[in-house]
Amino acid sequence: MNVFWRKIVGLVIVVVAVIFLVNAFRNWRNRPRPEAKTLYDVTRNDDTRLRAAPQPREQPIEQQAPARQQAPRTQEPPVPSTAVETVEQPKPHFRELSEIERIDAERLFEVAIQHRKMGRLRGIGLKTMVDCCRQIIRKYPDSIYAFRAKRMLADIPERFRSRYHITDEEINLGNWK
Repeated sequence: MNVFWRKIVGLVIVVVAVIFLVNAFRNWRNRPRPEAKTLYDVTRNDDTRLRAAPQPREQPIEQQAPARQQAPRTQEPPVPSTAVETVEQPKPHFRELSEIERIDAERLFEVAIQHRKMGRLRGIGLKTMVDCCRQIIRKYPDSIYAFRAKRMLADIPERFRSRYHITDEEINLGNWK
């Protein structure tokens, strides 16, 4: 008689364990997973960021223009205008390149981009990318390609800057990002 009740209790324990495991498996399979960044995602992000048009860098609050002092109200208030004042962001001025210069600069920039992508893999360095960027900066200063090459050099991690002897002048973007 005792053996019969032991078998029933054992069977109940096994059924409860199976139910618990099935629910745990369902929850594990349906849980939200963080989106994994693949090499393709990172290189696509690099590509769009490095080819983007220059944007003004946000200045820290301390460096922004000081607040205007309010003058005493002895004058009449200004007549409201119907036109809406728009503040345009200043745009950088780049030197226009000739057709041959532009093609050469684009070719060097594309080589630099491809070596930047390959440099993300283990065992492949960024030397060719750095050399192409330096060549663009030297040959075509004050052009959009020189700006993009400086942006690419500024994007290199700090540990590689000393290896390739990247100077502050090579990564100086001014007030642009």
